[in-house]
Amino acid sequence: MSSFLRVQSRIGQRTLLLTTAAVPLTGWAVHAVALHKQLAATKRDPLTGLLRRDAYTARARRLLARHGDDTALVLVDADHFKAVNDTMGHPAGDAVLTAFGARLTAWAGPRAAVGRLGGDEFAVVLELPAARLEQRLAQLVRMLHTPVVLDDGRTVDVAASVGAATPAGVGSRDLTALQRAADAALYDGKHSGRATVATAAHVAVPSVNGRRAGRPGTAVWGRAA
Repeated sequence: MSSFLRVQSRIGQRTLLLTTAAVPLTGWAVHAVALHKQLAATKRDPLTGLLRRDAYTARARRLLARHGDDTALVLVDADHFKAVNDTMGHPAGDAVLTAFGARLTAWAGPRAAVGRLGGDEFAVVLELPAARLEQRLAQLVRMLHTPVVLDDGRTVDVAASVGAATPAGVGSRDLTALQRAADAALYDGKHSGRATVATAAHVAVPSVNGRRAGRPGTAVWGRAA
């Protein structure tokens, strides 16, 4: 075999080795992307796309640690949601929950922690200076009271109760303490058509498992965050 042919043979062997080695690497890359998507999916509520409880809790605590007193925690309860399911059907109820999730995400922005805590209950932790709190909460209430139009053209009148808490108002940056105070404020202003911001009085409201005492489901709720 000539020198030229020997060189060409070596080049061909190296090319084959590199190509062969790249195949499993490519396979692992595809697998890693698929695994990442699966892990990301487990952090999201399949209906609304919002964070599940654990993912929301972790993100919310990071935001509180990073931004401190310039944060707010907001709880949202859909009003009369059972009536929507009973009179218009569960697909309509799902559409309302999906709409609420989209509105909360749009209102809070991409850096916020927006989660579905369960059923028709949602929570948001976001960077929000005290000077803008009242204005922004009023904006949220308007968004959540805008009727939802279903795919079949029917319109659902919706409403929500909103409670908020801030580290300055609660005297703590602890997520559980903030959520407990916001929950008490929400039920203090239930069906009022406005957001209620927690005060020292709401901090003192007795709680069970981190939720307002007497609230439906407190016995099985678990920790607030």
